[in-house]
Amino acid sequence: MIINKIAKAGTLESNDILIMVMPNENGGIELELESIVIKQFGNQIKKTILDKVQELGVEDIVIKVQDKGALDCTIRARVQTAIERAI
Repeated sequence: MIINKIAKAGTLESNDILIMVMPNENGGIELELESIVIKQFGNQIKKTILDKVQELGVEDIVIKVQDKGALDCTIRARVQTAIERAI
């Protein structure tokens, strides 16, 4: 899949996550993460996001994330929704 435009999904409410995706003109996958629980769960959040991106077959994407304590199922759903809005 190719990302054609900027899109986002989610909110900044407690226990949610805001995902913004955009095309990466430099190629590859870039991930920027801000989270209130980054010290405890930062690696797991990144892995969940990257696994979903790879599952969807997306390349050349920039992903900007603001997490407010979302569960993995919410993270996966928000990533998928943002990507589908961007293609």
